[in-house]
Amino acid sequence: MFRVVYSVFLVFGLILMSSAAFARPEGPVLQSSKPVSYDKSILPVLREYCFNCHGNGKKKGDLSLDTYRDLDSLLEDRKTWEKVLQNLNAQSMPPENKKQPSPAQRDKLTAWIQTEVFQCDCSKPDPGRVTIRRLNRTEYNNTIHDLVGVDFQPAEDFPQDDTGYGFDNIGDVLSLSPVLLEKYMAAAQKILDTAIMTDFTPRSPTNRFEAIKLDGSAPSGDNGEGMRVLQKEGDVHLVFNFPKDGEYHLRVRAYGEQAGPDVARMAFLLDKKEIKRVEVPEVHDNPKVYQMTIQGTAGKHEFGASYLNNYVNKDNPDKKLRGDRNLVIDYLEIVAPREDHPPEPPETHKRIFVVKAQPGKETEAARQIVARFAKRAWRRSVTKEEVDRLLKFVDLARQNGENFESSVKLTLQAVLVSPYFLFRGEIEPDPNDSKSVHAVNEFALASRLSYFLWSTMPDEELFAEAERGTLRKNLEKQVKRMLKHPKAHALVDNFAGQWLQIRSLSSLTPDKITFPDFNDELRAAMEKETELFFENVMHEDRSILDFLVGDYTFVNERLARHYGMTNVTGTDFQRVSLKGTQRGGVLTHASVLTLTSNPTRTSPVKRGKWILENILGTPPPPPPPNVPDLKEDKQAKLTGSLRQRMEQHRADPNCANCHARMDPIGFGLENFDGIGAWREKDAGFVIDPAGELVSGEEFKGPRELETILLNRKKNEFVRCVSEKMLTYALGRGMEFYDQCAIDQISKALAKNKYRFSTLVMEVVKSTPFQKRRGEETPQTLGDARE
Repeated sequence: MFRVVYSVFLVFGLILMSSAAFARPEGPVLQSSKPVSYDKSILPVLREYCFNCHGNGKKKGDLSLDTYRDLDSLLEDRKTWEKVLQNLNAQSMPPENKKQPSPAQRDKLTAWIQTEVFQCDCSKPDPGRVTIRRLNRTEYNNTIHDLVGVDFQPAEDFPQDDTGYGFDNIGDVLSLSPVLLEKYMAAAQKILDTAIMTDFTPRSPTNRFEAIKLDGSAPSGDNGEGMRVLQKEGDVHLVFNFPKDGEYHLRVRAYGEQAGPDVARMAFLLDKKEIKRVEVPEVHDNPKVYQMTIQGTAGKHEFGASYLNNYVNKDNPDKKLRGDRNLVIDYLEIVAPREDHPPEPPETHKRIFVVKAQPGKETEAARQIVARFAKRAWRRSVTKEEVDRLLKFVDLARQNGENFESSVKLTLQAVLVSPYFLFRGEIEPDPNDSKSVHAVNEFALASRLSYFLWSTMPDEELFAEAERGTLRKNLEKQVKRMLKHPKAHALVDNFAGQWLQIRSLSSLTPDKITFPDFNDELRAAMEKETELFFENVMHEDRSILDFLVGDYTFVNERLARHYGMTNVTGTDFQRVSLKGTQRGGVLTHASVLTLTSNPTRTSPVKRGKWILENILGTPPPPPPPNVPDLKEDKQAKLTGSLRQRMEQHRADPNCANCHARMDPIGFGLENFDGIGAWREKDAGFVIDPAGELVSGEEFKGPRELETILLNRKKNEFVRCVSEKMLTYALGRGMEFYDQCAIDQISKALAKNKYRFSTLVMEVVKSTPFQKRRGEETPQTLGDARE
């Protein structure tokens, strides 16, 4: 009956939310003082410089710009004009070999797109809205751990979370399948079965001892599965303190490696005396637990098992008599008499049952327990009416004979499958009014903060601040505290791991023939280096520009050897200087260089694309269809270096423009092979790491490339990191009106030496993080409280 009620509660409680994908423009959003006519000023420029490829019936790159009749029709397709703006800012359109607009024309077109297509008033910023979203797997595990205290990962077998905008905490892609629905039900039951004790009957303590770890007189070994193989007559034994007089059950799990005319025989020993003898006909696939019962006396006793009939005859002509008999013992076990008192509940039980139910006052105790648990689980205050509804589960269970603890446990299962636990939502005073902007309440702010920095629920201090209404006032203090807390490592795992994409390193398999030195030890060291680098920037509050040009890193002996460094020994990581080397920042980390390579070689295209997407925030468009792959056979490799072959490959005019943006950046890192080791030649050809960006800057190798990124592309990098972190913090993609917040974050970084803490603090103080607005379509999760 209770499972039916439980399932009904779940099915009617869980709610799937979805929303359209977001777009975002590049560059600052400007306010126009004088309106510019689309027909008179913009359309003529598009006709002259763009319609040759993207108009008059041509749709190069699946883009046509002559389909917009007026400004209104254009505003319905902002996503396309986001790409146009990106290409104008990068000066990648029109292509080099096409007629170019004058700087004034390019500026006019860029300014018009920013002010008309992506117009927003930064004096009255739009905070946008975040889809009510479910906890992802990491957040679910962390929240359950902090809420209940269990030490396993209940979401381990949940379906993988989808990603959007590079992260797996984006509300629009965190859907809820029927399979996940069932997983939630099973997980809630398993979590509380582990955490809560419902049977207080005095128990008979069971003490198990692995035979492989025991002392013994018989020559022995390991069967390869952790079991003790007795190779000759002798025993294994242990000394155990019998707690009191009474009935004891002695057990031995064993099997025989059979040979000869007899089966293996074993004896039970107590205080070195044989008390029972048994035959052991079982074999490897079917071990058996042998048991006997004795009347034991309190005090120390030696319990053991001995092998009685060894047999070795490897030369007998009779196959049935040939072989080597052994006794294999898995464990010895002693079950003591029933204890005189109930068992001690686990700490997880004590954490939940904060009051003891006195006779006749069970309902009052249940109310306190359920209200406290629901408040923490739902991450907000709970009303009396909500607690009353939950207590109906307690009443039903008690009426059907369940004890107090079992009744409360069933109720808490309902709490854990409630949408208020599984989803993160916020109170909407005017949910249907898109012009109604309001600050999220302090409980919602506490949740936004904790899931941003810790990927888990708020702790007691955040809850207390929210309840007092003082969190906003003490926001900076709380952010500093949270960044110093060990839980802030979640930013390393979940933000850095996805921004820099090092999470994918575990699934990469470089070719063993091409890269014989690559193994799991090196893979782990690569990942650890980048994690420690990010963590160091965070904990020491260093400049985020270190990600571009930091002249230090962290290596252990294995990674140092890979980098050609000396004087680093051992498995522990240590900080080393990179001054005077060709490495600096994360771009030259072996983790990044490996994940942007192919299994058998480097990939300048992947490396260039990775930098455009994750460092500069200007991703190239997808490649046109039916473009042939680069030839990789032996004959092709004889025609020149990878660079020379790629230059021939991209002669196709359909590919040239995008490759002009990606390839030079990738070639600047070509001295690093497919797993990030330094080299001077590629297939016998001297490597040429020189290049020229589409914006005209020239470089000769990785260090000069990093210098250009620092000196000439710093603003793009700062905006990119700001967008990435704001996206991660909000759990949604950027809209055009978010550029006001991006501008604010970027300016604050420039004023404060680009400190990491400034980045985090400005994200937290930003309008999109602090506020939200209504929407045209009402949400369906009640009042969507968190």
